[in-house]
Amino acid sequence: MQETLTPSRSVLRNSLILGVFAICTVGLIAFIQQATSERIAMEQQRMQMRALNEILPDDQHDNDLLEDGFSIADRSLLRLPEPATAWRARQQGQVVAVILPAVTMDGYSGRIDLLVGIRANGELAGVRITNHRETPGLGDKLEADKSQWIFSFEGKSLSMPAPEGWAVRKDGGEFDQFVGATITPRAVVRAVRNALLYFQQHRDELLQLSGQEADHG
Repeated sequence: MQETLTPSRSVLRNSLILGVFAICTVGLIAFIQQATSERIAMEQQRMQMRALNEILPDDQHDNDLLEDGFSIADRSLLRLPEPATAWRARQQGQVVAVILPAVTMDGYSGRIDLLVGIRANGELAGVRITNHRETPGLGDKLEADKSQWIFSFEGKSLSMPAPEGWAVRKDGGEFDQFVGATITPRAVVRAVRNALLYFQQHRDELLQLSGQEADHG
């Protein structure tokens, strides 16, 4: 004899089915998000390590850069909107360079993330862009594998060029702008100079100099 479901029992059964379906869907979404976030984190770490090694190759330090990270306390000059890590490069225990994270929100399409390597003498070891949303064909000239422009910072310092030289040529400075694009390189030049200013202001702390070393540095 076929059982006839009353309206209330039918509603209850449908509710249970929907509940089970919702639980399974939420679980699947959570699993996918976790798996995706782990892959994204691993890829970001891989790209970060690649950038660190490009700025300061292994023959310029004898420590593990990723293991020698430290938190940035004063984030305003570097324009870091969230807590960030910087890294020290050492030779026989002595800090020979630091790699600072920096951000500019002034790109043509907004935020650009940088890593800025600075030697103990205040010279730039190198700069790499780790994230941007600039227009393909124009802004992507920031990338080291698509243009030589980013290498133009190497060896520069706050005194070379002079302060007025820290601008794109259109603004009277010494750095090239991109054909058809000035906003992007202008923003990066400013961000790199700000990183140098940060290094100058926090040099003793960044290089872990004692009071005596700082006085004679």
